[in-house]
Amino acid sequence: MTDNPDLVIRGGTIADGSGGDLFEADVAIKDGRITEVGKGLGKGQDELDAKGRLVTPGFVDVHTHYDGQVTWSQDITPSSQNGVTTAIMGNCGVGFAPCRVSDHQRLIQLMEGVEDIPEPVLSAGIPWEWESFPDYMGWLGKRAFDIDIGAQLPHAALRVYVMGERGARRDPSTPEDNAAMAQLAADAVRSGALGFSTSRTLNHRTSTGDFTPTLKAGEDELTAIAGAMQGAGRSVLQFVLDLSTLDEDLAMMLRVADNTRCPITFSITQNDRAPKRWRQTLDIINEAAGRGLSITAQIAARPVGLLLGLELSRNPFQTHPSYKAIAHLPLARRLAQLHQPEVRAAILSETPSTTDDPLFFRPNYDKMYLLGDPPDYEQPPENALGARASREGRWPEELAYDAMLSDNGRGMLYVPFLNYADGNLDATREMLSDPRSVPGLSDGGAHCGIICDASFPTYLLTHWTRDRSRGEKLTIPFVVAAQSRKTALSVGLTDRGLIAPGTKADINVIDYDRLHLHPPKVHYDLPVGGRRLLQQVDGYEATIVSGVVIQRDGRATGARPGRLVRGATAAH
Repeated sequence: MTDNPDLVIRGGTIADGSGGDLFEADVAIKDGRITEVGKGLGKGQDELDAKGRLVTPGFVDVHTHYDGQVTWSQDITPSSQNGVTTAIMGNCGVGFAPCRVSDHQRLIQLMEGVEDIPEPVLSAGIPWEWESFPDYMGWLGKRAFDIDIGAQLPHAALRVYVMGERGARRDPSTPEDNAAMAQLAADAVRSGALGFSTSRTLNHRTSTGDFTPTLKAGEDELTAIAGAMQGAGRSVLQFVLDLSTLDEDLAMMLRVADNTRCPITFSITQNDRAPKRWRQTLDIINEAAGRGLSITAQIAARPVGLLLGLELSRNPFQTHPSYKAIAHLPLARRLAQLHQPEVRAAILSETPSTTDDPLFFRPNYDKMYLLGDPPDYEQPPENALGARASREGRWPEELAYDAMLSDNGRGMLYVPFLNYADGNLDATREMLSDPRSVPGLSDGGAHCGIICDASFPTYLLTHWTRDRSRGEKLTIPFVVAAQSRKTALSVGLTDRGLIAPGTKADINVIDYDRLHLHPPKVHYDLPVGGRRLLQQVDGYEATIVSGVVIQRDGRATGARPGRLVRGATAAH
């Protein structure tokens, strides 16, 4: 046996996750842990030359939706291709445990509607070899992945499991219901759940149009659940609120946190209807934190933007009668029809009809862009299709139509609908800079045909520390700390997110100058040939999980050292 380190990362420029200055050093790894950080370390059994490269902790993504994917795949892509070494799923109150056989389809329809993961993919991919949440955790605990995963207990699944049809139709819970949910929530923490998630937004609906079962859950219900979880061990309450009820719902969630001492985390975005409200919300949570509450805001790294196209879930003409008549056709046949002058003229002459689809907005061409190559998520208003059409003496609908026909019908339009009320990302920079915020909302594993934001971790480095030209940047140490150590601590994971002796050896070696995101493209690699949007990424020379290289030069090595991460107080 040798005492030499298993691996030495040699001579890299270290952003250690603490937020401190960059420094040059070697990193020694043994048995999945960092043993030394310094210059001139002894030879390792394996060596990785990192001279001139940025070396960071692996990123911890606290807001993903891999609840289905982890049951059929061992590779947590695309997050593992973007430097993420720990992904937390079970957000927004949706997931697949606990669940009775009779409710399988109900939970699939909820995930399909809320997170745009197609029903055939979920039905074919999920093996349903569990009923209770502890059974689900036990089943996941036997699987190996490329990166670590952590799970939260989803409120919708819990509510339906305890209350049945009453829970699904959003009836108020009884004291008996609350006691039953509280007991199951405590069991979830003891089995390793990192937290509990719920949703109170009107945008979260099943694929059949019903609101999420958790929409109007009472304060007594949430208090019982959060209190039981916090009593069983450290837990986090993650929630999503709606702008229309933000005042009353945020006040209620703060009372829940006050009464249970349960840490809370929720999403804050800039909304076009109230473009300054984010500042007031951050002031409220900073005041609450000053009273001793543990509270974290999750901030999107760029605009939350829809991608529209003929190959995608939505497009600007989907409610036009002449388009609806051909919408069922395969892409090639639909494309042939759309090239016909009479079809084009008919569609362009029609106006959108109404729909209750929460992710279809009546087209606003003053906020619709061509994303470009490389993709540009912070374009000036004069680049919008409305402004371009005005300059060219055309209708913006024509530009949108032609753009979607490009690339053999695979052209995409970009519509930023959150975090872009000012036509720039200045507000996002302020939100990210707030001491109570962490990067979040990447939604990895979700929104397969309309949003492609799992690349947030890479974008935080490329745009915010290097490429931004329309405002102030952020520093590399700040961004690395925000999405490694700070995110890890926000969900109670104290052993990672830092390059220091004794911490878990989850590390990225990055060619910073070459780090680059390509435009999103559709891939058909989910079960039953299901579709999802992915972005190719260049510049990650190595991603390491528990001391094992899982990605090298953008390609998977096939190693799967990742495991289910359980809460620190859980019984194993």
